[in-house]
Parts: sequence; C-alpha cells; structure tokens
Amino acid sequence: MIRPRANGLPHNRYGFVTSRAVGKAVVRNKVRRRLREAVRSLPLKEGWDVVVIARRSAADTTYRELRESLASLVARAGVMAKLGADEAPKEVRGE
Repeated sequence: MIRPRANGLPHNRYGFVTSRAVGKAVVRNKVRRRLREAVRSLPLKEGWDVVVIARRSAADTTYRELRESLASLVARAGVMAKLGADEAPKEVRGE
C-alpha cells in the first residue's frame, strides 16, 4: 500500500512502514531494504512524499515480485514518470 502526497519540493521523500506483523526485526529490515531499492529503480515524478506500507505477504515475496507490485501501485497513484522514447527503465537484478 502506498500513500502519495505532493510536497512542493524539487525532490521526493520516502517513508517505509513495516509493522511487527511482517516479521521479526531481520525480516522487517530485509523488506525495507528491498523496498528502498525498488523505489530507487522506478522512474518517479519529482515533488512527492510517498509512504510505502508493507503488508505481511511482503516478507515472503521475491524482490522482482515486490518491485512489480510497487510499480503497479505507483502507476495507479499517478506518481510514475513517463519515459521518453530514448529512455529505458533501470535494469532489475535477478534474485
């Protein structure tokens, strides 16, 4: 789940919420690291505060699935930047 809000700044700010329901500290930290990397790899519009809230199932998904899910949520929220014809999305490392 994501909660985007326009911030009026020339850059984005991100917050990641992983409750204890996701798992123990090691699992929560792993999910946050994956979410941070997934956000870095997505072409997002500038000027947004985005809070990403991880659900229990995030602990059991692969990085690729997590990134695809996040990309879908960001696109539905209207925060995804449109790529030009000469731009390509960043490469996704396999797991």
